[in-house]
Amino acid sequence: MTFTVAIDGPAAAGKGTISKAVAAHFGFAHLDTGLLYRAVGRRTLEGEAAETAARDLRTEDLERDDLRTAQVAQAASKVAVIAEVRAALVDFQRAFARRAGGAVLDGRDIGTVICPEAEVKLFVTASAEVRAERRYLELTAKGQDTTRAAVLADVRERDARDADRATAPMKPAEDAVLLDTSTMDIPTALAAAIAEIERKMPAKG
Repeated sequence: MTFTVAIDGPAAAGKGTISKAVAAHFGFAHLDTGLLYRAVGRRTLEGEAAETAARDLRTEDLERDDLRTAQVAQAASKVAVIAEVRAALVDFQRAFARRAGGAVLDGRDIGTVICPEAEVKLFVTASAEVRAERRYLELTAKGQDTTRAAVLADVRERDARDADRATAPMKPAEDAVLLDTSTMDIPTALAAAIAEIERKMPAKG
């Protein structure tokens, strides 16, 4: 069986948490496509050209411990606007999406560009203020020195860059189900996502 769940949305909306939990619930494979761009961004910080890094990306690049830093996040957002980088990573993502046994992919253009034929499309969002607070708590818990104002500015900057880029801008697919997690806890958001996926799954028998 091939069954693709596309989950898009801005940073810190909860799409990663929901995606991992959904994949575990249904026994689907999971791909955080943002890691691909973070890995490319990380290599550019070491002086490599973005297009070269995207073409030569290796599995071990996705396993580095430093891909979740704010510096790498900014680098990822910058390389993601480069059309050649996105093109180099499309085939990998599409092949993953149609693997046997089902797949969940989360990112910013999965339902619109990578998997427009996905059986389920969710767009997970939340207010910039709520997302910034979540990210601030996450970063400070890891010992990173930052402020709420700086994190909010960073969130808004990334939102603008992701939404305004010429290639594959971040936006909900026309047939995506909007899931606003601003006032939701994780179990509530997850239950809503699971219910939507179950509604679209083929009947057994």
